[in-house]
Amino acid sequence: MSTMASTGTKTTQVFRVYIKATPQAVWDAITKREWTERYGYGGGPDHDLDRTGPYRLLTSEKMKADSIAMGYPAPEVAVDGEVLEADEPHKLVLTWRMVMDGRLSSEGFTRVTYEIEEVSGVTKLTVVHDLEGAPQLAQLVAGEWEVEGAGGGWSWILSGLKTLLETGSEMIHGS
Repeated sequence: MSTMASTGTKTTQVFRVYIKATPQAVWDAITKREWTERYGYGGGPDHDLDRTGPYRLLTSEKMKADSIAMGYPAPEVAVDGEVLEADEPHKLVLTWRMVMDGRLSSEGFTRVTYEIEEVSGVTKLTVVHDLEGAPQLAQLVAGEWEVEGAGGGWSWILSGLKTLLETGSEMIHGS
């Protein structure tokens, strides 16, 4: 489901999944809170896709409870950045900075591109995460951190998205 290419200080991770759903359904699942709270780490986007501007992923109640159980309170915002391009339902480009962890937020902004394309009756979702200058975040989103609650990065998030859209149920109850 993923590949990682590294050249010098630039690291780009590409994740691709095929989902038995329409491109619009996939778009809605990555942009609307009623969907985003049901897969991956939960949380809800706060943005205006009619124009470029601020992007935030707000923490969910479950994220807050899980972080307290691990010994630290989660902030209100998990990720911040900016919407650079929104072409519904085909492409979404964001700057992206994980602010829940000081080590990660200090690495600065990265770039995430969602590409949505109908192929042979299914939707191909490709997530390209340009992680130049963010080696710790690169490990996290690749699913390499062995930290409880860190999950499995983009592969885990996209597996949850696919499961939810294809079955109507969460991959992991309460996620």
